[in-house]
Amino acid sequence: MAKDRQDDNEISGEITLDDNDSGLNTEDLEKAYGKTGEQDRVESSKLEEDYNKLKSEYLYLRAEFDNFRKNTIKERSDMVKYGAERFIRNILNVIDNFDRALEMEITADNYNDFREGIVMTANEFKTQLTNMGVTIEDPIGKPFDPNFHEALSSEETDKYPPGYVSQVFQKSYKLHDRIIRPAQVVVAKEVSVSTKNNESEESES
Repeated sequence: MAKDRQDDNEISGEITLDDNDSGLNTEDLEKAYGKTGEQDRVESSKLEEDYNKLKSEYLYLRAEFDNFRKNTIKERSDMVKYGAERFIRNILNVIDNFDRALEMEITADNYNDFREGIVMTANEFKTQLTNMGVTIEDPIGKPFDPNFHEALSSEETDKYPPGYVSQVFQKSYKLHDRIIRPAQVVVAKEVSVSTKNNESEESES
């Protein structure tokens, strides 16, 4: 019967006293259970507060990251789209000078002035390239370097040592440490005996 009463109490949700609780009066029990419930509510409230704080910080950081990502994408896009703006601004005067030169009526009297203007404009353009980190190399008379030179052919000559550049068709252009365009050159080689004999015979005749 006692077991049946206990089961009934468990089903109904009522608090029952066992032998261990017999020494506690009703006021003591209310204080004990009330204190535990209050602690649970405080801890639950603190956990909820901490959760809301972390959630708020997460949402803030996520928004900051999204803004950073969007700004980075835009900056990269603008860099690709407008990357040549500075260079274009620097050469506008050069283009204007060329336009004025083309509009000029060239005569025997002003040819020297015209040529001097073209030379000055070309030098201005080269200066702008130099300011942007471009190096122009004329390798004539220098040792052939396959890292910077493209050999189109070779020629027998005693004007330059074998393996040296004897002619230049295109100069090399380098941006900082990167080759933009290698120089196109002709490489000197030793004059053969037959060529020397032919040149000797021609000079004697």
